[in-house]
Amino acid sequence: HDHHFDNLDRSGRELLPKAKKVFTTTEGAQRLGGNGVGLKEWQSVELATSTGTLRLTATPARHGPQGLSRGAVLGFVLQDSNRPGEAIYISGDTVWYEGVGEVARRFHPKIAILHLGAARVPEVGRFHLTMTAEEAVLAAGELAEATIVPIHFEGWAHFSEGRADIAMAFERAGIAGRLFWPKLGEPLQVEL
Repeated sequence: HDHHFDNLDRSGRELLPKAKKVFTTTEGAQRLGGNGVGLKEWQSVELATSTGTLRLTATPARHGPQGLSRGAVLGFVLQDSNRPGEAIYISGDTVWYEGVGEVARRFHPKIAILHLGAARVPEVGRFHLTMTAEEAVLAAGELAEATIVPIHFEGWAHFSEGRADIAMAFERAGIAGRLFWPKLGEPLQVEL
């Protein structure tokens, strides 16, 4: 989503005009204008690639507790026409709730890139806006076939949980081996 700088910072905004299309929420597309393309939950678009087609599906997300909206947000599922059945899920800024479980049931992702960190801001009090480590364990239970890639849990003051919290929760659940830790600033390659 474009309305929070931890998701679309100044550098990201400078890159937007160079993209052919920028997929976001319908509200975000209105704010961004130009090449912004707004999607609703479960809406898909197909993009031609040099080797086939990439299907992008907008998935539900909830940026905080029910009834305390921080603006529209989405997650996304990516599916390569050459690798059917090997979906990649990007949660976006969401807490654990039934919408995440529905993504797992519909797509059975092989990789789940989860926005964690239990982000907290004074405007919403004690509530968190992104998944906690414990919620990520719940998500991993639903995303049973997926390698879990934790992101969005460091580098901003509003994160209340970090790598150690995530690692400990997954260790306690006996699924630490499913975690794949990206290295900051380096390309990510996860085997499907």
